[in-house]
Amino acid sequence: MAAARHLHLIMHAKAASHPELRAAVTRARSLGHRITPRVTWEPGDAAIYAAEAHERGVDGIVAAGGDGTLHEIVNSLARVQLPTPVPLGVIPMGTANDFAVGLELPVGDPWDALRICLVDPVQEIDLGRLNDQYFVNMASGGVGPQITRDTPEGIKWWFGGMAYFISSLAALPVLEPTLCKVRVPGWQWEGPVFVLAVGNGRLAGGGVPVCARAAVNDGLLDLLVISDLEDNDVITLVTNLMRLHQPPSNAQTIYRQVPWVEVEARHPMTLTLDGEPLSGDRFRWDVLPRQLRMFLPPI
Repeated sequence: MAAARHLHLIMHAKAASHPELRAAVTRARSLGHRITPRVTWEPGDAAIYAAEAHERGVDGIVAAGGDGTLHEIVNSLARVQLPTPVPLGVIPMGTANDFAVGLELPVGDPWDALRICLVDPVQEIDLGRLNDQYFVNMASGGVGPQITRDTPEGIKWWFGGMAYFISSLAALPVLEPTLCKVRVPGWQWEGPVFVLAVGNGRLAGGGVPVCARAAVNDGLLDLLVISDLEDNDVITLVTNLMRLHQPPSNAQTIYRQVPWVEVEARHPMTLTLDGEPLSGDRFRWDVLPRQLRMFLPPI
């Protein structure tokens, strides 16, 4: 039997009242584990609680929520020390859970997810850095984030993933690429960008394999650039992504696996970094191999 662990459970407010999560905590405690709950109320709370957990010397932190909660905790820990000083586990309870789904962590069963944090060993995986922020999954820009941002919540509620396809059709007349310079080791490119993604993980936008070949322990980032799309090509692109098909390889599609990426945009552009917005015109991505310590099953 594994030794008892003391874990800080940092929960998004929406997850805190979930009956199955409460039952999972009760079950863990009945097995001798110590679970200290913390509930986030506003942006920044998860980072504060992560720093508190580090100071107290707990055996691990468990993030119960979505990609935003995980993003805050990872940045808090990475700014203290690398490799991260406290192992991190995930109970996926957000809207997309792209990072967790990409690692095939249990979604919809808080006990199965918490159990990994109680009995599985600590593993070291890669950590991404964009300018001065850290990320575990992906940063993306262009058409995808624009459609995601502009899709009304009501349409998402009724149509699920197809809501983005519907929004893309409505947006066709106004979609415009961003002119960018892209540099990676030994290669550079300049042109219009409709889709830009740099991933440590595979999935974005609710399970779409934007960086389909990415692995969190290969010491590389995956770069996807799609340019020069006609209206019909946008429809094909969005349709394929909604059907979980990787974009085809052609003259308008660039896919590379690299240790770093630099992008300079002619005009400021907005990226989503693990679901959080980030704006600017100069970006530098680096991979930090095996700098994030996590409770994970074998990967």
